[in-house]
Amino acid sequence: MAPKVHLLVLATAVLAACHKTPEEAEKPAAPVQVTAVTQATIRRVVQGDGALFPLSQDSIVPKISAPVQKFYVNRGDHVKEGQLLAVLENRDLEYAAAESKGALEQAQSNYRTTSVSTVPESVVKAQTDLQTARDVQESSRRLLESRQQLFKQGALAGRLVDEAQIAYQQAQNQYRAAQEHLKALELVSQDAIEGAAAQVRSARAHLGSQEVQVAYSRIVSPISGIVADRPLNPGEMANAGSPLITVVNISRVVARVNVPESEASAVKLGQTATVTQPDIKEEIEGKVKVVSPDADPNTTSVQIWIEIANPGERLKPGTPVHAAIATEVYKAATVVPAAAILPGEEGGTGVFTVSPDNVAHMRAVTLGVREGNQVQVLNGVNPGEEVVIVGGMGLEDNAKVKIVTTTVEESEDEDDAPDAPPAAGQESPAKEGSAKQK
Repeated sequence: MAPKVHLLVLATAVLAACHKTPEEAEKPAAPVQVTAVTQATIRRVVQGDGALFPLSQDSIVPKISAPVQKFYVNRGDHVKEGQLLAVLENRDLEYAAAESKGALEQAQSNYRTTSVSTVPESVVKAQTDLQTARDVQESSRRLLESRQQLFKQGALAGRLVDEAQIAYQQAQNQYRAAQEHLKALELVSQDAIEGAAAQVRSARAHLGSQEVQVAYSRIVSPISGIVADRPLNPGEMANAGSPLITVVNISRVVARVNVPESEASAVKLGQTATVTQPDIKEEIEGKVKVVSPDADPNTTSVQIWIEIANPGERLKPGTPVHAAIATEVYKAATVVPAAAILPGEEGGTGVFTVSPDNVAHMRAVTLGVREGNQVQVLNGVNPGEEVVIVGGMGLEDNAKVKIVTTTVEESEDEDDAPDAPPAAGQESPAKEGSAKQK
């Protein structure tokens, strides 16, 4: 009986196997591409768009209105600081300056005459008269004292003492009069000299004003650079207050870019930035020079100024640019390609790792910074493990996989599938096109 039982059991098993549903049959291994988790240096990058501006710019505005007599430069010419750029019509100003110069010379001549000739002669005569009156007064005093002494001795009549007294009194009056006359002459003399000096100062100031007007007709460059604009032609009217020539210094340029307000706090003066132009792969390095303290309420962005060397003046103001500012650097960070990041459970993120037995395992991961196509993983995977970079969308946890070395067609169009959530402040890069060969 035992052999019959075994045969019955075997037949039943074979019959059951023949009637398995497709879901109960073993699923084929899903083709995937993988790459190893690595350690590398990765940076936190703040990005923004903007345009290039000259390092400095000066729009030269004339201070007088006059026709342009001559231009010495054209657009695109290089100029030096202090170089003559143009001359405005100034013949009337030159004639006025010449007239003022003549008035100054006349005032100076009058001052010399007043201070050296006319006034001093009167003063010298008054000083001489004063000295004479002083001598007469002294002589009269001595005579009076002598006669008073003789009168006391009884050797001289009193009448003669009285006469000496009267003569002395007259000499004193003459001396006081000479003093007052000299003072008056000195006062008048000083006033005349000061008046003549004031006329000289006034004439000199008027001449200076006229010479300044002539200087205003000569337009010179305040900076070294390139003539960016010259809107007028010779003979046309240059108006005070309207730019006549614009000079820009582009030996260095400034990229003024706007970055999100939420990321601007990480940007500091002196940080290194990489600037690129549209359709040009070349990366240009610069330094952050200005961080605006205010945010634009309309765009909720903050303007950052990046100064860039411009040898050969290749970079032109007005060119749109994109800037990436490295605000933090993480060395020996655990990184994976952005293509490995997939949506995880409960709104998180995850990656598929592949074990040596070719089984995919979903791992929840915490992301750090993203730079280009590399993403920092703070936890969830370790360096050396292999993660799926192509074929992960629609893959089930613990599914059997087959590692291939060429791009595979997935059951779902990955271009239509949702991208992995980007790290803070970053845009999702394109998927990595190469895979580890196995």
